[in-house]
Amino acid sequence: MENVHLVPDDEDDLYSGFNTFNPALATNELEHDEGFQQAVKTSHGRRPPPPVMASVRTGSGRLGTSAGRTRTGMTSSLGRTRQGSAEGVRPMTAVRAVGFTSAGNRNTLTAGGSFDPLGETASRGPPPLEKKLDDSPEDKIKKMEKRVMDLVEESQFANSTGDLVQGLEKAKHAGRQERQLVRQREQTGNANQESNMNLDLTYTVLFNLACQYVASEMWTEALSTFHVIIKNRMFSNAGRLKVNIGNIYFKQKDYPKAIKYYRMALDQIPTSHKDVRMRIMQNIGIVFVKMGQFQDAITSFEHIMSERPDFKTGFNLLLCYYALNDKDKMKKAFLKLLQTELSMDDEDKYLPSEDAHSNLILEAIKNDSLRKIERQKRLEAERCVITAAKIISPSIDVNFTAGYDWCVEQVKASNHAELAHNLDINKAIAYLKQKDFNKAVDTLKGFERKDSKLAVHAATNLSFLYFLQKEYAMADKYAEIALTGDRYNPSALVNKGNVLYMQGDVEKALEFYNDALNNEASCVEALYNLGLVYKKLSRKEESMDCFYKLHAILRNHPEVMFQIAKLYEQLDDPDQAMEWYMQLVGVVPSDPTVLKTMGELCDYIGDKSQAYQYHYDSYRYMPSNMEVVEWLGAYFVDSQFPEKAIHYFERAALVQPSQVKWRLMVASCHRRSGNYQQAFNTYKLIHKKFPDNVECLKFLVRLCTDMGLKETQEYANKLKKAEKAKELRDQRISSGRRPGSSRGSRISSAESERSSASGNASRSRPLSTEKAKVDLSSAGPYEYSKHLDVDVSYKDPLGPQMERPRTSARRKEEKEEDFADEELGDDLLPE
Repeated sequence: MENVHLVPDDEDDLYSGFNTFNPALATNELEHDEGFQQAVKTSHGRRPPPPVMASVRTGSGRLGTSAGRTRTGMTSSLGRTRQGSAEGVRPMTAVRAVGFTSAGNRNTLTAGGSFDPLGETASRGPPPLEKKLDDSPEDKIKKMEKRVMDLVEESQFANSTGDLVQGLEKAKHAGRQERQLVRQREQTGNANQESNMNLDLTYTVLFNLACQYVASEMWTEALSTFHVIIKNRMFSNAGRLKVNIGNIYFKQKDYPKAIKYYRMALDQIPTSHKDVRMRIMQNIGIVFVKMGQFQDAITSFEHIMSERPDFKTGFNLLLCYYALNDKDKMKKAFLKLLQTELSMDDEDKYLPSEDAHSNLILEAIKNDSLRKIERQKRLEAERCVITAAKIISPSIDVNFTAGYDWCVEQVKASNHAELAHNLDINKAIAYLKQKDFNKAVDTLKGFERKDSKLAVHAATNLSFLYFLQKEYAMADKYAEIALTGDRYNPSALVNKGNVLYMQGDVEKALEFYNDALNNEASCVEALYNLGLVYKKLSRKEESMDCFYKLHAILRNHPEVMFQIAKLYEQLDDPDQAMEWYMQLVGVVPSDPTVLKTMGELCDYIGDKSQAYQYHYDSYRYMPSNMEVVEWLGAYFVDSQFPEKAIHYFERAALVQPSQVKWRLMVASCHRRSGNYQQAFNTYKLIHKKFPDNVECLKFLVRLCTDMGLKETQEYANKLKKAEKAKELRDQRISSGRRPGSSRGSRISSAESERSSASGNASRSRPLSTEKAKVDLSSAGPYEYSKHLDVDVSYKDPLGPQMERPRTSARRKEEKEEDFADEELGDDLLPE
């Protein structure tokens, strides 16, 4: 019922009218009211109900529709009572019922406590559920835990991709978030309850952080983090992490502490975990080997071989016996190594069968991860056996051959009999390293009557051996044998191509190199030789492509880089050639040939100072290179420092003592530097060693005349005799070159060959690097003006001297000034 304010009858009296009762408010007479009863029993005076009467569930309970209908009927009746009588108008109230409006037909209650007109909420379906508030401390803690684990996973993923910096940052961030989580737990008051503490999360965060420190080689931080985990007694089995601490000390080469922590970890590993214990003992043995305590290492390795033998431990044990030079123990260790089992199924399970379904399964598992692991373990076992035989063969018997034969016999009698033939191949290779080609050939020839696969390998090696010995016929023979056994063998194809290349059939060699590349794209020998063939055929671009491909496969290989630079040099591209030579010097900084070539390039482009530096570096690594020595001497002569050139020409005279020109250059340098006495003494020594040298005698005559010495006539007579002897020699040579003379024809043909060879060499070098050489013939004659009966004109071996620069001073000439004849006015005369 709504509250009603009663209106007083008399406005002057404030307290009048309060007892007046409005008959419209009397509800006792409603049952006798015909209009009200008619409205209740019929649909008169109200709107039809909606097709679906929806009930609303609220927080306090469920509201039905019958009460709504009763309220509607009451309202309608009251409304008609007020409309029928002016006196019965219902006064407005200050307070109205919650949820009701003046429209009595819109009283459908919604979930929010308000009315839904026309039942729109029912037509749209049930109302949405209220979202649950997640501001509770437990929910916040769970979110933080999830965030911490996400950071740990991101750190591990970054580490697996090689991004160590990002992995370490994520691990540190996870540690900070985990400490914030602990503080959050303390604030909630549950930090002391072990059931509410996530120890696994704390352990995971700390362990991941320590591993990230190890990956980044931050040993001090990693050790402190591992110690934090170990000292916390709430972490179960944390003592096993002492193995990780031992590994860190091993990497730091602190071997005593590494052994200490390995043994502490071994004490905390139960005996039931044999694999872990054996691995720790193997680490202890390796540390003893690093320390040189082989006897202690042998103790650890022998225990492992007695409990759970494996090939790696057996190989380490054999190395320890080898270090102690114990022949009997080496043999026993080798036999123990051969008795070790691989613990893998037989290879027959991968063979095809008649069942098609089984063949499909075999095809699927032929190269799966498990198969790859098995293949890797088998290869590791074979490598251990073969390497052990190579190591102990020279030590267990009187010589290498007897020791290797014993190893081969033991392998044949073991479960690894298939390795015996590989050992024979390695034996031949060992002979090659010892440069004993005959024994290597004999060993390989023993495979001619064996299995076809082994025969192909032996024939390939024999072809290469004969090629090294320049027996190209035999090399070609065995290359054909190898190709007959395996037409797609890339090594045999390369050998065949090499033989054809040396025999001059370059086009045919090109085909074999291409076939080798088609059969094996990664055959670097075929690719390199193919580049050389294209280079010889003047197909520079194709040769460049081959060497660029090879450079992509073999990064920073000196020979490949040299060939690329040489090709750019031949293509008249000095900038690219210089760039590649610079890269090559970064790889092989002490190669004198490369330094000399770079000096020639710098000289070609006009950079004399840089050319001198490269030539000087080449001279330091190889002082006997006469071209470099001559260039350096000529450089100082051109630079007007002949006294510095003397050192290089003296070095050349030591390298080639029979060449007189180097001594003449030394004497000429003394003369140019103004040291005539030293020059005269040098010429005297040259004349003593080469008495028939005309040029030396001419210099002696000239110097004696200028210095006023009494030996002038003596040297003049010797010069006359030497010139006559030279004329007789020239006549004999010219007579021998007559057209009918066979000797002359041979000499002329030899000279023509030399000239043609020099012409070809000059043509084969498109980028002509102008070397700074000493000119022995371009100097004009140095005439002697005194009256002697001999010709003492000579040619300076260092070339003509530079003309002395003229000074700016000149003789004073009397010259009248231009204004001398002019008449001076009275105003210019002195007073």
